Amino acid sequence: MDSSSQGAQPQPPSTTEPPPSSSSTAPPQSQSSPVPPPSRYESQKRRDWNTFFQYLHNHKPPLTLARCSGAHVIEFLKYLDQFGKTKVHISECPYFGHPNPPASCPCPLKQAWGSLDALIGRLRAAYEENGGRSECNPFGAKAVMIYLKEVKEGQAKARGVPYEKKKRKRTTTKVSKVSHSGGGDSSSIVLPVSDNNDSSLGVDAASSASLPSSTTTTTTP
Repeated sequence: MDSSSQGAQPQPPSTTEPPPSSSSTAPPQSQSSPVPPPSRYESQKRRDWNTFFQYLHNHKPPLTLARCSGAHVIEFLKYLDQFGKTKVHISECPYFGHPNPPASCPCPLKQAWGSLDALIGRLRAAYEENGGRSECNPFGAKAVMIYLKEVKEGQAKARGVPYEKKKRKRTTTKVSKVSHSGGGDSSSIVLPVSDNNDSSLGVDAASSASLPSSTTTTTTP
């Protein structure tokens, strides 16, 4: 026998397997759609909320939201005046009440009433969205509303730019009324209706339900 054949050792079968295909091991891709970015209003509301908390933190002494009152909100609004860009003439200024002054003056810059009013609206909503109760909302306190009204009237006089209320649009609804006596005569009722269904006009759900219908009644001899 050949000596070379005696020294050779049998080799074990190869256990190497081909790599699995990528289709069987790749994790399923998520089909969830990307989260849309917050709206401009929501982003501004978050910034305003953080700014107010920073103001409470820097307050002397520091304040917590639970101890915050309408007076503290008014302090915050006055604090923001230093960052304002609206010229508000003082009563001694020769341009007091002038909408377009011909020259500059040393009168202070303040926050415009419209900016403060919008700010309070956002903070009022943010307070309740973060667990606050509406009846305890310091941003809706009566003192804050009075302060905003005073700012509005004062700036209107100082700048000579009155803030006019937007007039409510009024529409008319015509309801036909058919005589039930068998005749052909009919009359119509014209009712004023406001856009927000103001019940002070005397037209609400109860009264409108009692209005005569426009169906025609036929009598048989």
